[in-house]
Amino acid sequence: MPDRSLAAHPSHRPCVTAVLRIAGLRPTRQRVALAELLFHGPHRHISAEQLHAEASTANVNVSLATIYNTLHQFHEAGLLREVAIDASRSYFDTDTSDHHHFFVEDEQRMIDIPADAVEFKTLPRAPSGMEVAHVDVVIRVRKSR
Repeated sequence: MPDRSLAAHPSHRPCVTAVLRIAGLRPTRQRVALAELLFHGPHRHISAEQLHAEASTANVNVSLATIYNTLHQFHEAGLLREVAIDASRSYFDTDTSDHHHFFVEDEQRMIDIPADAVEFKTLPRAPSGMEVAHVDVVIRVRKSR
């Protein structure tokens, strides 16, 4: 696992701070630390529990409730994309571009599918007074038996 601690990337702190400010979020110590963990490295999908474990490993003292709140704040600010797997489980994607996902049930992980790999002949009309904001396709897969 790569070292994502703040001490290993001190030069990234100003960049993360600026991104948080531009997104309309106050760059608190905990938000900056969690943003460092989330955004340094390749795009990825992460649950709140996984981020909490990474924070603990990196000696970032933060509660699971704060992790959930921060992930939702980052999502609302457009920094993350939330992908709901079921009513009790979501993953947060650092790639906010239009794309879809495979969910590997056996491994509890997600794999990106390019947006142009999924086609729709038509979409249903949105209810009166509403518009389609986004289409998320999650295709559940498992190892062949």
